Amino acid sequence: MRSRAIIWFFSLFLLSFFNLQAFAQLPDFTEMVKTNGGAVVNISTTQKAPPAGAENGAEMPAFPEGSMPPELEELFRRFNEQQQQQGQGGGGGYTPKEARSLGSGFIISSDGYVLTNYHVVKDADEIVVKLSDRRELNAKLIGSDARTDVAVLKIEAHDLPVVTIGAPDKLQVGEWVLAIGSPFGFEQSVTAGIVSAKGRSLPGGNYVPFIQTDVAINPGNSGGPLFNMDGKVVGINSQIYSRTGGFMGLSFAIPMDVVMNIVEQIKLKGKATHGWLGVQIQDVTRELAESFNMKKPQGALVAKVIPAGPAEQAGVQIGDVITEFNGQIIDHSADLPPMVGITPINESATIKLIRQGEVRTLHFTVGALPEEDDKLALAKSPSTKSPVNQLGISVSDLTSEQRQILQIPRYGVLIQEVGKGAAREAGMQRGDVILRVQNNVVHDSSDFERIVKKMPIGVSISLLVQRQGNPVFIALKLK
Repeated sequence: MRSRAIIWFFSLFLLSFFNLQAFAQLPDFTEMVKTNGGAVVNISTTQKAPPAGAENGAEMPAFPEGSMPPELEELFRRFNEQQQQQGQGGGGGYTPKEARSLGSGFIISSDGYVLTNYHVVKDADEIVVKLSDRRELNAKLIGSDARTDVAVLKIEAHDLPVVTIGAPDKLQVGEWVLAIGSPFGFEQSVTAGIVSAKGRSLPGGNYVPFIQTDVAINPGNSGGPLFNMDGKVVGINSQIYSRTGGFMGLSFAIPMDVVMNIVEQIKLKGKATHGWLGVQIQDVTRELAESFNMKKPQGALVAKVIPAGPAEQAGVQIGDVITEFNGQIIDHSADLPPMVGITPINESATIKLIRQGEVRTLHFTVGALPEEDDKLALAKSPSTKSPVNQLGISVSDLTSEQRQILQIPRYGVLIQEVGKGAAREAGMQRGDVILRVQNNVVHDSSDFERIVKKMPIGVSISLLVQRQGNPVFIALKLK
């Protein structure tokens, strides 16, 4: 009996010891919050005429579209309206809606420069920054950049508390990080988690290699800082991925090296510019890698070369796979745009690519990303079409009107029907325009049928398809 008691007490001792050890290893954020909390601000705006459907400061509708149940979307829309509205009255029969607690921000200089997200202050007529000491100051928008979702504000104040900027490239997956912001208007809220991944590409964020975390981020956190364990800001909390409209463990922050590049440009020129190669790219899948005789999927596959752009002048061709930019390895296509985007305009750069199994190195001068991306309309379907072939599709020649609308001058065939077969299994759709099969340019429907008849069985074949104005490579295999 005595021996059992000794064993029991010894086991209890060991359990308590290890629990204390585990507890001792958990991070303590208290000093970090005391040191940096004063530099985090709450941002609200006033709009005379908010754009239809816009909900400033709420990250939830950003992506993916249609992922939120309609009833929840309506609930959050009403919440934002309640947050924004400050009653009726005033002259002229029209009263602006005042948006309260729309977002967060942080002070980067003691003379009043404040950083936040572009979408927090977009279309604002008045911006108010509320400091941690409860002072409320009107802010001037110095400049913003929609592509990276960064905005620079200025308030008239001195001797303000500031944050210290850190190096996001030194962040490691699994490292603890902390956020301070105003979710749903609850100011100075602190949440913590770990870095889940780095270099994430998101819809609408091609020029930002996002930091993914599991830090609890909600509407109102937008524009707030993400701290590392040294108490330095490594990112701006910008977006969440959610099926419900609330936090689900997937938060995304803009790395501070990207942010500060934009800040310096805005301070110097009043706006930001981005480096431009002049290509549209996509990932290389296992099937596409097989069709290109590549050992493994890697790099950025060129689906379109913009006429008269830097890439065309350098000799880049459709079907090239870019594997390096200025000596930096490109594993995924999402790696390339941020690399090019932060490169100064008119600077010389080098890309390494694979073309039909051969490695080539090309030199080019970095261009300036155009202000607006091209928007191509869908063509109307013609009345004539070819019989269904062994791919399970029927195609037709493009009319001169369709070529003009789709900006396809000389080649390509329009898919009219997609039946059972390899094309449907590969995801091809009615309205797609087939431009190439492997390295063969498709000039017309008869040319396409001739190429299809010669396609081998059981081998991955790549097709270059234009869908809603965007080129994309698709791999399929005849069975």
